[in-house]
Amino acid sequence: MRIIKFYTTSAGRCPVQEHLDDLPDKTVQKIAWVLRVVRDLDRVPANYFKKLVNTDDIWEVRIDVGRNTFRLLGFFDGQAMIVLTNAFQKKAQQTPPAEIRLAEERKADHIRRRQSHG
Repeated sequence: MRIIKFYTTSAGRCPVQEHLDDLPDKTVQKIAWVLRVVRDLDRVPANYFKKLVNTDDIWEVRIDVGRNTFRLLGFFDGQAMIVLTNAFQKKAQQTPPAEIRLAEERKADHIRRRQSHG
C-alpha cells in the first residue's frame, strides 16, 4: 500500500486540494476512486498511473470523467509515499510542459524543505 500526500507550499497552501475543491462532486468522486487504486494496488494499470518520460521522475495520475480528462502530477518520496504537486484538466494530447516544470519545481522545494527540517 502506498501513502498519498498533497504538496503544501511554504505558505501553507495546498494547490491540489484547491483544484479539487473547484470541481463537481462527481468528478472528485472519480478522482478519489483512482487515487484509491493507486494507493492500494501493487501493480497499478498504466491507464491510471504512469511515469512521465524525460522528467525528473515525475509520475502522472490519469483520470477520465466523461469527456473530461484530469491529471495529477507528483513524485515518489521514498518507496511508498507519493506527493502530488499539481492538478489540472488536460485539453491537449501531451501533458503541458509548464505543468511538468511546476511539478519538478515543487518536488525540489519539497525535498529542500524536508532536508532543512531534518
